[in-house]
Amino acid sequence: MVRAKDMPGMSAGNSATTKVTINVGDVNDNRASFREGTFNFDVKENEKANFKVGIMEVNDKDEDQNKDPIFSIKPELCNNVFRIVQNPRRDGELSLKQGLDFEKAARYVCEVQIQENSLVTPPDDVGMPVITRAKVNIRVLDVDEPPLFSQGFYKFSLREDAAVNFKVGQVSARDPDAAQLKIRYSIDDPNCPIRIDPNTGDMYTERTLDRELISVHTFHVTAVEIGSQGLKSFATVNLEVKDVNDNMPELTNATNIYVCHNEAAGMVVRTIGAVDKDDHAQEFYFSLAKESSNFSLINNGNSTASILVKQGGFDADDTREYLLEIVARDAGEPPLSSTTTVVISMCRCGPDMSKENCRAAYSQTGVSIQALIAILLCILTILVIVILIVMRKRCQKDTILVLGKNTGEIHEQLVTYDEEGGGEMDTNGYDVSILTSARNEFAPLPPPGMYAVVKKPTPVPSPAPAAGRADMAVMIEVKKDEADHDRDGIPYDTLHIYGYEGPESLAGSLSSLATSSEDSNLDYDFLNDWGPRFKTLAELYGVDSSEDGYPY
Repeated sequence: MVRAKDMPGMSAGNSATTKVTINVGDVNDNRASFREGTFNFDVKENEKANFKVGIMEVNDKDEDQNKDPIFSIKPELCNNVFRIVQNPRRDGELSLKQGLDFEKAARYVCEVQIQENSLVTPPDDVGMPVITRAKVNIRVLDVDEPPLFSQGFYKFSLREDAAVNFKVGQVSARDPDAAQLKIRYSIDDPNCPIRIDPNTGDMYTERTLDRELISVHTFHVTAVEIGSQGLKSFATVNLEVKDVNDNMPELTNATNIYVCHNEAAGMVVRTIGAVDKDDHAQEFYFSLAKESSNFSLINNGNSTASILVKQGGFDADDTREYLLEIVARDAGEPPLSSTTTVVISMCRCGPDMSKENCRAAYSQTGVSIQALIAILLCILTILVIVILIVMRKRCQKDTILVLGKNTGEIHEQLVTYDEEGGGEMDTNGYDVSILTSARNEFAPLPPPGMYAVVKKPTPVPSPAPAAGRADMAVMIEVKKDEADHDRDGIPYDTLHIYGYEGPESLAGSLSSLATSSEDSNLDYDFLNDWGPRFKTLAELYGVDSSEDGYPY
């Protein structure tokens, strides 16, 4: 407090007081000092650069804005691996300049020094203990690390004509840990043309290479430690395929060539060129494989050639196509050549020598490949159908000849069932005709109304009528045997004959052929009164037919 008074020396008078504040500004007059003389830190070997190892705390009585400590680290080995700088609180922050390797150095002993260049002299803390140098012990902790390749990127080159199993090169990796575990290699890409030996890392070609398809193959090799936690690492391999002159040149601009019938000699018909897939100078030389009496070929010197007319004045009605065999040779080592047949079509041109109409006419008369294929398929289908029809007719004819080779026969199928079936519906699948009687080969025609029962046999040469019954019995036995054993035969003109009615059937026979006159509601005895011409019919349908010796 400050007091002011007038009329000094007298009790009377006036006085006043006021408060005065004095601010003392700080300056950097105190030296920075480490709080400890020794610092200990642990760092894992797999930590990367810029990792913060630890903080070295500093004592300084000055305010933060006036603190200006400067740190340095030695020896040189520590200076190459670590750095120390101020943090926002003006303490020393120790960090990594590069990664650590436990197998190379398991411990670092460093010395850090602190000083202040802007210190005001003399300092206020003169005589006080100040630690300007501190010892730092840094212990590197071992970590199980994945395999380490000798290179992160491998580059190889190989000619495209290299044989299968040709050695490309080798990759190598090691276990960086003290255990030194074995490494196994693999290539996980199934489309990679290279295979690798899992134990040595040697790489070989799995198949032939083609630079024109893929000029550079890039793939990854995986290395895995055997017997560890399955740690793995990867390396990139770049395989460049070197070119080999293995592709022949191909002509360009060598299609749809037309020449006017009134073209003059020496006129250029077409200028052709060539292309080559190989990686070499695109230089080509052209020549004719065989001389032509109508056209010539001249190299232009720029990897092109011109087709010229030798003699003009073609026939206007000439519709022929002239063929030129042109040889193109490339500039590879060794050079390769190809021969291409070029078609030159004749065209009736007007005075302006325009060939546009020629192209339209030829294109209209042409037939596409798809149309040709469709036509051929139709023809082939029709041919197959005709062949099948002919074969079927032939098989039917052979069957008829076999069945009728003895006599002119009119067959009937006798169907007998051993069990009750569907009645008349069961016989719908059979071709029932009238059974032939070979006894009378020239029997007279039946009277009107009887055509459904008797058919006139086909007259064919045969033995005497007396042998008719035996021939009929033999024929029936043959047909019965065929029906029993030949299941694949055509059902026409086939006899299915059963000797007796099934004993288990409660119903009588459904076959009208097996029914005698005694079981029938019709009486055919009157046929005996019609004369000798109806004697055979009376024996078949009369009541005395069984007594004449016919078993069927």
